[in-house]
Amino acid sequence: MTRAAGGWRVPLALVALVVLPLAAGSLRIVEILGGPRLLPENPRVDAVPVPLVLHVVAAAVYAVLGAFQLSARQRRAHPDRHRRNGRAAVVAGAVVALSGVWMTLFYPDAPGGVLLQVVRFVVGTAVAAGVVLGVTAVRRRDVPAHRAWMIRAYALAVAAGTQTFTQGFGNALFGTGDLSTALSLTAGWVLNAVVAEVVVRRPRAGRRAAVAVAGDAPGDTVGVRTR
Repeated sequence: MTRAAGGWRVPLALVALVVLPLAAGSLRIVEILGGPRLLPENPRVDAVPVPLVLHVVAAAVYAVLGAFQLSARQRRAHPDRHRRNGRAAVVAGAVVALSGVWMTLFYPDAPGGVLLQVVRFVVGTAVAAGVVLGVTAVRRRDVPAHRAWMIRAYALAVAAGTQTFTQGFGNALFGTGDLSTALSLTAGWVLNAVVAEVVVRRPRAGRRAAVAVAGDAPGDTVGVRTR
């Protein structure tokens, strides 16, 4: 495989991971706009659809842009594009986090019960905090901290892809009750968080060169990850 092809491998894998949840979200938006009903009814969304629409659209932008921000080769080859896309990804990530927190607090009787509601609130708050800390770090030219916080935030934000598998296994083994739903979805966030920490903490060849390139741009944002 060529070096150029290697630079696309991780971003494409990350985009593939979130295809199914984004497709489901897109179908829900189609329903909201008056299209055919292809998913189970959700009275909460039908009553107040705007937060979900914002969440799905922002998640799509964040997942795709963030995946390509992760590639060190892409960052080094196209620093200006990295900065532009980073700013857009930061806005999208903030919308994902804030809309998720809103739905957690104000959509009643969601599956998963109180336990999942608490976990969703913690995760949404953590994504928002990660984005803010990542932007703050890059503004003071602390590129390693910027990269670390953006990886963490992105990993939590795109956990819906991982949850496709963890919830599938959880439902198959333990049923579809609130406790099973809460634990299987939480497992997806935990797994992504662990992977993010491994990526953040592993030794990186050429770290100094990458930092020097990224540090040339004071407006650089989202030096991610999967962040």
